[in-house]
Amino acid sequence: MKQAKLILEDGTIFYGENFGFTGDTDGEVVFNTCMTGYQEIITDPSYRNQIVTLTYPLIGNYGFTEHDKESLQPQIKGLIVKKICHDPSNFRSECEIAEYLQKNEIVAISNIDTRALTKKLRNKGTMKGLITSKSLSKQEIEAEIAKLRIKSSTDLVAEVTTKTKYKMGSGDKKVVILDCGMKRNIARSLVERGCEVTVVPAHTTSQDILNMNPHGIILSNGPGDPEDVPYVINTVKDLLGKKPIFGICLGHQVLGLACGAKTYKLKFGHRGGNHPVKDFTNNRIYITSQNHGYAIIDNSLNNTDLEITHVNLTDNTVEGVSHKIYEAFSVQYHPEAAPGPEDSKYLFDKFVAMLKK
Repeated sequence: MKQAKLILEDGTIFYGENFGFTGDTDGEVVFNTCMTGYQEIITDPSYRNQIVTLTYPLIGNYGFTEHDKESLQPQIKGLIVKKICHDPSNFRSECEIAEYLQKNEIVAISNIDTRALTKKLRNKGTMKGLITSKSLSKQEIEAEIAKLRIKSSTDLVAEVTTKTKYKMGSGDKKVVILDCGMKRNIARSLVERGCEVTVVPAHTTSQDILNMNPHGIILSNGPGDPEDVPYVINTVKDLLGKKPIFGICLGHQVLGLACGAKTYKLKFGHRGGNHPVKDFTNNRIYITSQNHGYAIIDNSLNNTDLEITHVNLTDNTVEGVSHKIYEAFSVQYHPEAAPGPEDSKYLFDKFVAMLKK
């Protein structure tokens, strides 16, 4: 394998080997603590423009299968692992992970000290990075670092949302999903509960959604800063009180902003399948799957019609809210994922119960 290096914006350089597509890539370097699920991570639209570090030391041992993808194509900008497996053992495997990354032109690097990298990101916060196989001089490295430090604000939702509306499943309960970067398992979870699901682009207006006469609306997960999508926030403002609403991840943040709350960027985000969350409505604790870099400011909810229903037991961040007047609620984590493995599926049942009313 060809030698490669990871260059961080603080000047730190990690040396390793290229095992994906040979080339250069840059993006926000984040880490995920899941032991499994690398296929879902690679294809999760919430990771748009990010280089993902997987903290579990061996990746690729069960190969790659099309059925487990969360979107039609890979969404990450790059992948960082400690050790890559080129000989997967799994009867469902259709190809090895390196082959999939090469085919889809995703740059990846292995033999990195992912523990040291993760500790740096925890201490200093997420930062931009560059993966390259080029031999660079000191001056060239400094020039690349200077480029990484340039701050930018981008509407990533517009890049990952569906271009046209489409339907999944059939049933007497009609649900519209506002696709801000939806994971496919969200739609599957509703179809399993007898819903006819219509997925629409993020720019769809509130009137167009209401004209579909749905029984309820899902605000999906997605990438980036929720404040970068004011058009989604305004749509949610118009929909409040007219149909039951369930927000997931970015959808949770958007619901908060639509009701007057504020959001902020976390130091290193929540990305993994082991986050403990307490649900005050039933006084239970759940192990949740999460992938987000922003959160609602708790005291900004004081002057809104939202109340806190869930908190993260690691850092006390807001993990769920419910509207005091309208049928609308949201959670910061992913109930369609399976770290529990199905502990949080009750949230879909709660939403479907609203539709039956």
